[in-house]
Amino acid sequence: MNRTLPMKELAALGFLMFALFLGAGNLIFPPLLGQEAGTSLWPAIIGFLVTGVGLPLLAIIAVSQVNGDLHQLANRVHPVFAIIFSFTVYLAIGPFFGIPRTGTVAYEIGVVPFLANGQTTTSLLLSTLIFFSLTFLLALNPAKLVDRIGKFLTPLLIILIAIVSLRGIFAPMGSFEPAEIKYENGAFFSGFIEGYLTMDTIAALVFGIVIMNRLAEKGVKDRAAIQSFTIKAGLIAGVGLSLVYLSLGYLGASSVSTIGRLDNGGAILASVANVLFGSTGSIILALVITFACLTTSIGLVSACGEFFAKRFTSVSYPVIIFILCVFSFTMANLGLSQLIAVSLPVLVAIYPIAIVLITLSFFHKIIGERRSIYVGALIGAGLISLLDGITTAGVNLESITFLQWIPLHAEGLGWLIPSIIGGLIGWALSKR
Repeated sequence: MNRTLPMKELAALGFLMFALFLGAGNLIFPPLLGQEAGTSLWPAIIGFLVTGVGLPLLAIIAVSQVNGDLHQLANRVHPVFAIIFSFTVYLAIGPFFGIPRTGTVAYEIGVVPFLANGQTTTSLLLSTLIFFSLTFLLALNPAKLVDRIGKFLTPLLIILIAIVSLRGIFAPMGSFEPAEIKYENGAFFSGFIEGYLTMDTIAALVFGIVIMNRLAEKGVKDRAAIQSFTIKAGLIAGVGLSLVYLSLGYLGASSVSTIGRLDNGGAILASVANVLFGSTGSIILALVITFACLTTSIGLVSACGEFFAKRFTSVSYPVIIFILCVFSFTMANLGLSQLIAVSLPVLVAIYPIAIVLITLSFFHKIIGERRSIYVGALIGAGLISLLDGITTAGVNLESITFLQWIPLHAEGLGWLIPSIIGGLIGWALSKR
């Protein structure tokens, strides 16, 4: 018998979704956007919300159509694509880049400021060992994720963020400064591009299985009910994320006259916390970043563990997440800068493919079994995104002159028109 969720459990599920998305990167991007956008903050932050909140929620809804199974969603394109894409996404957002980054960010912002000798190899080793040990223990029983994160860690995280945000809003550090060049004209569009660099849309494809499994454990098994509760929990998470982004963007925009222009959001947050609360502010910020990183790490390990446990049935879930934590611990000790340098080209290459797949999933009832539409759209997006990824890796592709003529390529959306054209070609072929 299918059951409904009481408001308390629905709220806990929404808090869980909020915490899974709110990693350290999400706390760092809005303050930097605020400083750069200045007087153009509001159109820029609205654009940021469209892609930083809207797209991830659409991704969660998309995977809820297939019970959280990214492989099944990608199988609508082709079985081979399903294997390659799903494993690429899980490995990229999981043990290769996403999970290790949570440990290194927690170390660099939550630990290093309190070390007398600054950052050292030994302190990074010990910090990440403790961090991933906690991740392993808390992810060991995914059935308790809602209770552990949704009912305890998330409210604490919200309280800590609220303390910093409310102080900065009611006692502003200064007025907004003029916008930098990229936000002077088309601030909304610049914020739109900045928002999807959070990579939460890809993370949503991974987190979907966590949400679906938690609903199943609560007795919600009807597909329509799953989608309904997913949307409701997503709205709770979306409201929370929007409030965080708006308040942190405001803090960044109002901080320039006090702390000056800084080149990264972590430094901005650290300086703002210190101005507002002194040394206590550094402690609050350390707690915020650590909890944000820990909740995201637990969610990613659980999601990847459940995905690989379904694919490799001979290996138990605890063994899989142990391997994930050990591998992530090893990768984390390469350092944050190295991780970002290696991961960014990969993410730039696969992100447009994910967006197109999510978008097409909402038209699946119309598309049906006409795979050529999926294939055409994804080939169009994939060719351009692959070239963008190669460029991001530092390879000069100026000799490929046709890229300069593609609409929106300079803005980072060069894959959009080729994707539409590819989908139309696929549709035309399907009519034959």
